[in-house]
Amino acid sequence: MFSRILIANRGEIALRIIRACRDMGIDAIAVYSKADEGAAYLELAKDAICIGAAPAAASYLNPATILAAAEVADVEAIHPGYGFLAENPTFAQMCREAKIEFIGPSAEAMQLLGNKVEARRLARKAKVPLVPGSKEAVESEDEAVKIAGKIGYPVMIKASAGGGGRGIRAVHNEAVLRSSFRHARQEAEAAFKDGTLYIEKLVEKPRHVEVQLLGDRKGNIVHLWERDCSLQRRNQKLVEESPSPHISARTRRKLCSAAVRLAKAAGYYSAGTCEFLVDEKENFYFMEINARIQVEHPVTELITGVDLVQWQIRIAAGEKLKLRQDAIEQHGHAIECRINAEDPEHNFRPCPGRIEQFIPPGGPGVRVDTHAYAGYMVSPHYDSMVAKLLVHRPTRREAINAMRRALEEFRISPIATTIPIHRKIMEHIDFVDGNVDTGFVERALDTDLRST
Repeated sequence: MFSRILIANRGEIALRIIRACRDMGIDAIAVYSKADEGAAYLELAKDAICIGAAPAAASYLNPATILAAAEVADVEAIHPGYGFLAENPTFAQMCREAKIEFIGPSAEAMQLLGNKVEARRLARKAKVPLVPGSKEAVESEDEAVKIAGKIGYPVMIKASAGGGGRGIRAVHNEAVLRSSFRHARQEAEAAFKDGTLYIEKLVEKPRHVEVQLLGDRKGNIVHLWERDCSLQRRNQKLVEESPSPHISARTRRKLCSAAVRLAKAAGYYSAGTCEFLVDEKENFYFMEINARIQVEHPVTELITGVDLVQWQIRIAAGEKLKLRQDAIEQHGHAIECRINAEDPEHNFRPCPGRIEQFIPPGGPGVRVDTHAYAGYMVSPHYDSMVAKLLVHRPTRREAINAMRRALEEFRISPIATTIPIHRKIMEHIDFVDGNVDTGFVERALDTDLRST
């Protein structure tokens, strides 16, 4: 087992990893930018090293600086968390060359799965269902028009190297397809330095369901069931829950088996998530594999009792996976609300600034993962999430009731947060009944949210 690990991240996930390390008797070395200097969670690390100025490009996205900090701190491994360099195969390879273990999948698996065209090709070989679409990268507008005509509108234009909702366009006719193709390529090139696009059929009113995976370096892979992430705004998740409401036990088993099959085909190890779209008839289609720990991983931890971060570390250290598939069960129901420093009343604009009041909820079945506190300064340089509020109760209805209570108890001021919109969602009759899809939040925000 490792004795010293550097955490190449910040905020809530950095604190989560620090705690996992301390529970395992491992020294956690934190890094921080000038913007995060003085953050309380840094005091819980064995040591903390400044890696640069506030902009992420000068600090958390600078591989050379992070590796220099790792060498100074004399660590054996680096945990990237999520975001920043977590899915960067070049960084993973740099760690390997510096003889520092990267706590995540291999650079080769990341390279393969990070390219959505290649990932779709692999899924096809593994007999994992795919949304009808282009088998290879689409090189021109004319080719896109030809493919769209063959599979039928509406279609989706997607960036092969995409993520976070960028480089994605829904298209309903040829004229819009041509202009959207150009804009999607420009956006993809600006965001990912890769303008490769592909086309697939738009699945209307789908659910977004993902399967949590864990694999070791000896080829053992298990799933830890699914999470429903259908409540999104502009392709960014707001609420996650498990089990997914309104999919049958048969579909759940088939989904999870397909995810494991694909991960094995990719030679995958560490924690990862296989994402699917599920239509109204419970047909499911592969989207992508996220080769990292997910923001919403605590949802799975609550229903399975498995510490995913600790298992990431154990797998990176060469341990064999001791979890048996038939022993991993779903217990109760868990829901997560992402609490962001954004103003729902003004188009969710970011609301950086100092938090003066921060009173988290508590009580039976409530978990709050956060690095924030009264006096904490929310920086404009990074993601706006300040907390993840989770509940875990025996049934979904009890979990919804507990989340309503927890949201009412949560006090953050004077900055605006997404707590009010989460309270409305928890009261909405369609959410309570489980009748939601990826367009639910946009539709609900366009009208008055009905209460139960």
